[in-house]
Amino acid sequence: MMTVTTIDSVEMLQNPLRDRQYIADRGLATAIFLALKIDRPLFLEGEAGVGKTEVAKVLTDLLHTDLIRLQCYEGLDVQQAVYEWNYTRQMMHIRVLEAQGERVEEKDLFGPEFLLHRPLLQAIENSRANPPVLLVDEIDRSDEEFEAYLLEILSDFQISIPEIGTVKAERPPVVVITSNRTREVHDAIKRRCLYYWIDYPSFEKELQIVNTKNPEIPAQLARQVTAFVQELRRIDLFKVPGVAETLDWITALVALDQKKLDPQIVEDTLGAILKYQDDIEKVKNKYLETLLAHIEASE
Repeated sequence: MMTVTTIDSVEMLQNPLRDRQYIADRGLATAIFLALKIDRPLFLEGEAGVGKTEVAKVLTDLLHTDLIRLQCYEGLDVQQAVYEWNYTRQMMHIRVLEAQGERVEEKDLFGPEFLLHRPLLQAIENSRANPPVLLVDEIDRSDEEFEAYLLEILSDFQISIPEIGTVKAERPPVVVITSNRTREVHDAIKRRCLYYWIDYPSFEKELQIVNTKNPEIPAQLARQVTAFVQELRRIDLFKVPGVAETLDWITALVALDQKKLDPQIVEDTLGAILKYQDDIEKVKNKYLETLLAHIEASE
């Protein structure tokens, strides 16, 4: 069983990632390796669909541990992210005590048994020999107030609960933070992390990803799909397709028994890679014929 302590080199990490169908270049593998070795959170930034969240999932499998995921959104607060009190259970406890004629005191209502553990507290308390992977996904969707609260956890891996005290991790979780850069995340967060930007892959790398994820796909279809998506990224679109959309499109084309790109099928399945009607209409009306002709000529 592989654990953090048994990963002694970048190569020892890069090869198992590839075995789990994640193609990481040396720069990303080095960032992951250092995050594991020096117990620093890993801050991954890049466009949607380039494989940031997948890093946490693959690490969870690689380290044979649990994935604790906190999906960020506007308005996220302590009750959803860290903990809250189980008011229903507290009320039931009060009624039981009153029925027994006993006096209800505050200390009887704010013990660990009444605490609901949300993702951040789960990650801190789950201090085993093999710590969990904590994924703070799309932190740029949360508010600055939540970022400020997160600083305590990233600095000391501890959480303060006024009624109980400070809960501190015996061993810090493996923390992966992702951002699609819809807004700038505060420097104080980034200073506590190792930073890596995941860009759109080159043709060769994306083709390798396609073939790794879909080893049975016809070679011509794999090359054509990869080339088509690469060309789409050169167009001024509202939402450029990521690797996730490439893989979705491949799945759709295979389901339609395609061996190579057919113009009509491409037009019919553009919704697998483009998620806005304006982008679909632009590609259909202005670029589709040229793109297909360019790919065919390059074969």
